[in-house]
Amino acid sequence: MTFRLIIVGGGRIGGALAEGLLRAGFCRSDELAVVESGVERRSELEILLPGVTILATLELEHVSDTSGVVLCVKPEQAEGAARLIGACGARRLLSVVAGLSCARLEAVIPYPVAVVRAMPNTPVVVGKGASAIAGGSNVTKDDLDWASEVLGSVGVVVRVGERHLDAVTGLSGSMPAYLYLVVEALVEAGVHQGLTREMARQLVVATFEGAGALLAQSGETPEELRSQVTSPGGTTAAGIRMLEGRAVRAAFLEAVASAAERSRQLGR
Repeated sequence: MTFRLIIVGGGRIGGALAEGLLRAGFCRSDELAVVESGVERRSELEILLPGVTILATLELEHVSDTSGVVLCVKPEQAEGAARLIGACGARRLLSVVAGLSCARLEAVIPYPVAVVRAMPNTPVVVGKGASAIAGGSNVTKDDLDWASEVLGSVGVVVRVGERHLDAVTGLSGSMPAYLYLVVEALVEAGVHQGLTREMARQLVVATFEGAGALLAQSGETPEELRSQVTSPGGTTAAGIRMLEGRAVRAAFLEAVASAAERSRQLGR
């Protein structure tokens, strides 16, 4: 039995992508397969993705000329997985492996294959992902359009040169973790000021969601929106002054730079 789309690697991002694609209606459950070597994780995926075929390994019989494969394994497993994908005759490969170049994947497949490298983030599971894609040496516009269709069904997609993907990894790829850390800290701050943890959580999460929607829909810059909240000499101004004094802005710059550099290291 062949499949329209095969996700190789059923970890966090692979599972999230499968969930998001099904929720978005990109494909039917019987058109999708997930390849996962871990026995326990396969059992979890069978519950998470009813109707989807969960495979222990990829076989020649699973791949047709029209099948697309998404590679979602760890960097140290990627070249071995790509060899297996090549042995099964796949013609299109969308890789979300951090740091691994298109050229390295092309080198282990013994025929010209269209490799598109991408960096999505975990909000793909709710259709709000942010992804960047770049094509390898054998990629056509149709291949990029296909990759954009896959990831575009679960969020926003931008096309970049491959040299920019490490920066994307450090920014939007890692950004959910940065933002969750901020949410954790703000909830804790509310508790320190006498609010219950649940009350603080509701206020922080609702504000987080609303502020993001306002930024996306208003057409105003972050600086403009921030200034609207920050009255001269007011409460928000006092809080911003403290954050700037603690070099929070610089810390975010360094966090993105560190994550991007780690992505480069993984690709060496």
